[in-house]
Amino acid sequence: MTEPTRPHQPIDTSVAHSARVWNYWLGGKDHYPADQAAGDAYSSKYPSIVPFAKESRDFLRRTTAFLAKAGVRQFIDLGAGLPTSNNTHEVAQRVSPDCRVVYIDHDPIVLLHVHALLTSSPEGATNYVQADMRDTDVVLAGAAKTLDMTKPIALVINDVLGHIENWSEARGLVRRLVEQLPSGSYLSLSHSTAADKEHQAVQDEYNSSGAIPYIFREPSVAVELFEGTELVEPGFTSWPRWRPDANTGGLTDRAGWGGVARIL
Repeated sequence: MTEPTRPHQPIDTSVAHSARVWNYWLGGKDHYPADQAAGDAYSSKYPSIVPFAKESRDFLRRTTAFLAKAGVRQFIDLGAGLPTSNNTHEVAQRVSPDCRVVYIDHDPIVLLHVHALLTSSPEGATNYVQADMRDTDVVLAGAAKTLDMTKPIALVINDVLGHIENWSEARGLVRRLVEQLPSGSYLSLSHSTAADKEHQAVQDEYNSSGAIPYIFREPSVAVELFEGTELVEPGFTSWPRWRPDANTGGLTDRAGWGGVARIL
């Protein structure tokens, strides 16, 4: 583990931030009154957003455990966000303590709380790279300081590509990363969609508030992110339907979809 560099820019806690609002919905502690107010304003108009957020996080738990049980020991978590429960390294290292995980995020807010992401098991390793996920050369160079880039890696992109408004740009960054990973690696990816018209309307209002926008995309579009890979069963499907277990909820088939695919 290396010591992350502290950010120089100040953090304005008087303005809501999407990562902290998400942390609030997930029951985390890394948020401020402005974030709670924004989260409550959204959920008061669309209460299902809170269980939707938990469904997304639970998808990450199940897919990470699946990959570790399949023998993957190296992970790149792109757009990691703020730490909550069942972080990628915690799930992977419960299956196999020697797993190594590199978190990628450009947000200085995440860096302030990053030590919670770096509590690795003695047998494994965790690290954090402060980088924009679109700068794929920096992402891979940073990951190479912790991971063996000649051995299989799981690229985890959980519900963050909606923050890239240009669809071609989102597809391009996934393609560039996938092309650089060795055969036998995996892509684990999810993307939110609008559950209904009310959901879309509240998100549009949130996007116009000055917060970092998130663009919903239909599953028929988002599945294109898996181009050139081989989806494992049950394919690209709604979060609750991807290999559910005893702890899986099942609110809707519309809030978000995801899948895991082999990189050939």
